[in-house]
Amino acid sequence: MRKLFAVLGLGRFGGSLVKEFHHLGLEVLAVDVDAERVNRYRQFATDAVVANAISENSLKELGLKNVDLAIVSFGGNIESSILTTLLLKDLGVKQVWVKALSDNHQKVLEKIGADLVIHPEREMAKRIAHHASSDKIIDFIELSKTHSIAEIISTKKVTDKTLNELNIRANYGCNIIGIQRGEEFIVSPSVEEVICPNDILIVLGHNNQIHAFEEKGV
Repeated sequence: MRKLFAVLGLGRFGGSLVKEFHHLGLEVLAVDVDAERVNRYRQFATDAVVANAISENSLKELGLKNVDLAIVSFGGNIESSILTTLLLKDLGVKQVWVKALSDNHQKVLEKIGADLVIHPEREMAKRIAHHASSDKIIDFIELSKTHSIAEIISTKKVTDKTLNELNIRANYGCNIIGIQRGEEFIVSPSVEEVICPNDILIVLGHNNQIHAFEEKGV
């Protein structure tokens, strides 16, 4: 059965989510109090609705009780964000993800049961900073405060060597969980896999281990 998604709040972040769900061929309900925004993203949504007010009845009427994942993305309205999160949890929505505007906002959202709290600007800033600070790191995605996945481009230092010869896990404590080679993606490469020029190594590990590998091992 196909999952149904809902995005409440169609600012830059919420609107971009609606577009991405559309490009992935997924069903998404787009909701905002601003009719102009709703019309802007109507072409990308399975359904797009103007919500004149956020209340338990209005959310029920929108059919939000039936969605698998609702993402609350109100721009600068913390009160609406918190109220909507509470109401969605009370309605029994399986997963409620919420965009946070501050650390205090996040604390409140976590206390009222948000399943995931998102800081899009902060996360993007971290990814850009890691990319800008290294010629080797292409992308950097935090999984927690201590562990991440990094995309690191191979250099002459590792080219034409097998993963067994490099022994990255023993030397640095992190794991290569995939290799992007042009259009080909190798999942869980074997220890006999030979690194080719311009391979992108998908590395999983503790942040310190990843940076040690990036600085000394590749």
